[in-house]
Amino acid sequence: METKTNYLESVKKQFLYYKTLGEKAMNQLEPEQLFISVNEDTNSIAVIVNHLVGNMLSRWTAFLTTDGEKEWRNRDSEFENILKTKPELIAHWEKGWQCLFEALQSLRPEQLDEIIYIRNEGHTVLEAINRQLAHYPYHIGQMVFYAKMLKKTEWESLSIPKNKSNLYNSDKFSKEKSIKNFTDDELKKLQ
Repeated sequence: METKTNYLESVKKQFLYYKTLGEKAMNQLEPEQLFISVNEDTNSIAVIVNHLVGNMLSRWTAFLTTDGEKEWRNRDSEFENILKTKPELIAHWEKGWQCLFEALQSLRPEQLDEIIYIRNEGHTVLEAINRQLAHYPYHIGQMVFYAKMLKKTEWESLSIPKNKSNLYNSDKFSKEKSIKNFTDDELKKLQ
């Protein structure tokens, strides 16, 4: 049971880490840059956020008792320019993440082996969490990459800065070995 408890705590930290990365990327841009799409096949950061939130609300609402693809979800509309302002975008972003974190907070370790459904396909709760833990960082990586391309001034690195790996490693190896999640230090730096 302790392993399952540790897993739940670890995924909460992972999701929080990626939420924070997305926010740090968006905060480096001018508000209008969040809505730029370079061509018809490219989603703006605002559209990516809208899709992420649509997925989060669908997957995490009544997580254990209803299919993760809700009847009320209109996935295709998630890829339209619905969000118009940065405050609207941020409020929407927070709504999705709140839904996710409330669902995770309500889980008990023994529920990780229960079966839930996404589009009528059965997953253990653990598998469903892992599915989203792969999906959201994929899109947040898109947001970070796009933000770096759109940034008009120097980009502030969100991880180990370019050509600073040796300095980073030197700092890490100068400390005593410890058991902790890598996000513990990273989240402190990002906040």
